[in-house]
Amino acid sequence: MTATNAPHPETESLSVSVVVYRPDLVLLTRTLSSLEAACDALRVNNPAFPVVLYLVDNGELPDVSAQLAGLRDRGIPSVVINGHGNVGYGRGHNLAIERSVSGYHLILNPDIDLDAPALVNALDFFARHPEAGLLTPRIGDDEGRLQYLCRRYPTLLDLFVRGFVPGSIRRLFARRLSRYEMRDVINDCDVVWDPPIVSGCFMLFRTALLKGLAGFDPRYFLYFEDYDLSLRTHEHARVVYTPAVRVLHHGGGASRKGAKHIQMFVSSAFKFFNRFGWKWL
Repeated sequence: MTATNAPHPETESLSVSVVVYRPDLVLLTRTLSSLEAACDALRVNNPAFPVVLYLVDNGELPDVSAQLAGLRDRGIPSVVINGHGNVGYGRGHNLAIERSVSGYHLILNPDIDLDAPALVNALDFFARHPEAGLLTPRIGDDEGRLQYLCRRYPTLLDLFVRGFVPGSIRRLFARRLSRYEMRDVINDCDVVWDPPIVSGCFMLFRTALLKGLAGFDPRYFLYFEDYDLSLRTHEHARVVYTPAVRVLHHGGGASRKGAKHIQMFVSSAFKFFNRFGWKWL
């Protein structure tokens, strides 16, 4: 592990963890650049606001020394955690979470672009709403269209139709999927309290809460770890969708990534339903 100076324990501070495995260097560079811009905006009114980045290398991290040097020059020290192999998405983030001494911790995918005001708006919301423990943003796709990544509790049919059924047939289930994806309440304007499940591509926590939950359940290698963490969070704090916080997401579903990802998806779904209860139809 290589490290620079991390921030001292303070309530008003931010840590960010990004887990990578064979990352797309272009997307990762964009993510780090957008994080830098969002941190710059965060420091307009508080130039000393401490931020630290944990970059967790699960394997084949390309040379990002120039990008990390740029962040360091902007006052964002980085900690590269490596040498542990590909331990999975959740366990990778847990390596950073256990080291975090911040007031807030951002779980961030390496295919996310943050809007410049995203962190300012997020921390302002937390300051005004102490009951909020986990914040999820307005997530757009490559064209900026709203992605409906908040979820109601899934059934097996919901997951199968959404992930694996061709579009021509999926349209027959449009009403059902719309409900599962909370399209009746998620929009560009309204704050929505307590969506049951939120996406792991951007989860901003109060760090004390996240540590109290022990981070992600390490039994999930990939997929459903965010479903699990979302549901456990509701037991201790409120979860909130805040459209004033905006990001772009360049990710894709398991079915578009090949048979290995489908196998991991099914394995994680089995663990999830065994823990929280099976719903078929």
